[in-house]
Amino acid sequence: MAQRDINYLVGTRRRNAVVAWLVVSAIGIVAAGSVLSGDPLWAGFAAVVAALAVLPPVAAGSWRQMLPWEILALAGLPIIGRLVTGIQLNSQVATYLSVAALALIVAVELHAFTAVRMTPTFAVVFVVITTMATVGVWAVARFAFDTVFGTTFLLDPTMSDDAIERSVMIEFVASTIAGVLAGLVFELYVRRRAVVDSTRAGNGSTRREES
Repeated sequence: MAQRDINYLVGTRRRNAVVAWLVVSAIGIVAAGSVLSGDPLWAGFAAVVAALAVLPPVAAGSWRQMLPWEILALAGLPIIGRLVTGIQLNSQVATYLSVAALALIVAVELHAFTAVRMTPTFAVVFVVITTMATVGVWAVARFAFDTVFGTTFLLDPTMSDDAIERSVMIEFVASTIAGVLAGLVFELYVRRRAVVDSTRAGNGSTRREES
């Protein structure tokens, strides 16, 4: 199993495609709303998730060629939360799991559409490292916006410099833990899909032999 190809995660099942497109539509609505409300950071994050989500069907030329909707929903968790609740979902757990799921999307698409080949085990390591790197970029982006536009995404005037630095360090630790958890969930998900697909293939072969 450790050597199993992960291309099959980009599936063509109609039900999965329909739900996945609903998730992408919700993410797109939030991205547009964030632009109109003057929230460029969340608009950019939502746009990146949406763009990565539609890459498989665009590359394949088929609307059914979508990633598992569960992964897309996890990546869009804080984004869709804004749409459903009408407020920003600031939960660190939701945000870091979303970043980890985004790393999963990148891993699967690199494997499926480039010369890069990953086993599920290596993909787990890739997800952890990419999650940490993404959170670092996110911190730099917030600092840049605060410095240039006077926002308070990271530089909260009510907090001391030590408190802000401590908060950033906690983010890195939490993102690492979230990346590890997401990687392990991904490994279990790949194993479950492998068992389900093998069972379906076996049942199909049995039916053909009986007929």
